[in-house]
Amino acid sequence: MEQNLNPQKRYTFLDIDRCNMCGNSTALNKVMGIRLNQSQGLNPKSKTGIAVSVIKCSKCNLIYSTPQPIPNNIQDHYGLPPEEYWQTHQFVWDENYFKAEITILKTLIEIKPGMKALDIGAGLGRSMISLEKAGFDTYGFEPSKPFYEKALEKMQIAPNKLKLGSLEEMEYPANEFDFISFGAVLEHVYDPAKSIATALHWLKPGGLIHIEVPSSNHLATRLINKYYKFKGTNYVSNISPMHSPFHLYEFDIKSFKALSTKLNFSIASNHIEVCEVLNFPRFTHPLLKKWMKLTNSGLQLIIFLKKEV
Repeated sequence: MEQNLNPQKRYTFLDIDRCNMCGNSTALNKVMGIRLNQSQGLNPKSKTGIAVSVIKCSKCNLIYSTPQPIPNNIQDHYGLPPEEYWQTHQFVWDENYFKAEITILKTLIEIKPGMKALDIGAGLGRSMISLEKAGFDTYGFEPSKPFYEKALEKMQIAPNKLKLGSLEEMEYPANEFDFISFGAVLEHVYDPAKSIATALHWLKPGGLIHIEVPSSNHLATRLINKYYKFKGTNYVSNISPMHSPFHLYEFDIKSFKALSTKLNFSIASNHIEVCEVLNFPRFTHPLLKKWMKLTNSGLQLIIFLKKEV
């Protein structure tokens, strides 16, 4: 089914009958509520638009929508100017950028001369710079044309190192890379399991994949959902498939453990990061952050996968 939601965006809606990560039937999973094609705010009853059902897998806790909206033109989602995402100071590489991830990486492998890295969804190319300085021969690709152009212009990324295009369009040799990064990418792709399988094909045996995704156990999201229920609605704040930041999935560590039974990888490291607290009064932030840290209910799941030999 195709639907024109506004003059700028057209979608094809696909019914999703199974969990992408573990394969559990959608019919057996929990319907959490509905999500509008815009920010729902404090009074979602006042909003109108197209809504999709939000589902939580009863086996692996993956959160997704059905039907799943797929834009007819990917640039409708990611063709916005980078200035709408980042402030001016973020257009400069910082030595601390991607530092925590590289610190974990160094505990898992020894970075040697000649090792190759691939940054999937490279954005402005800052992670590419950090990986290059850490000792990798680094490559990347980016689906957003404005981001790609800014990476070349502002970050001086070499054109032969960065490609323009989506993961589905890319081709690299098998067993080419020692390290691959999915920084804030998998929640945007339509088939995360297939995307990981593709990356594993490009990865050398014993190599590592870094993944950063929204957690399906985020405390702030659960509190907002309780607020919506208190207001007498069935809206939820999970995912945002038709408005910024265009998240199609939220993940749990169980999601990756389930996928590891189908694909050739093991989980080398994982943890939850609290990150910033949004949509709550500032005076509540210290308490919320402390509770999220104690209960492992922060915003981001950080995970490293190892390709088995």
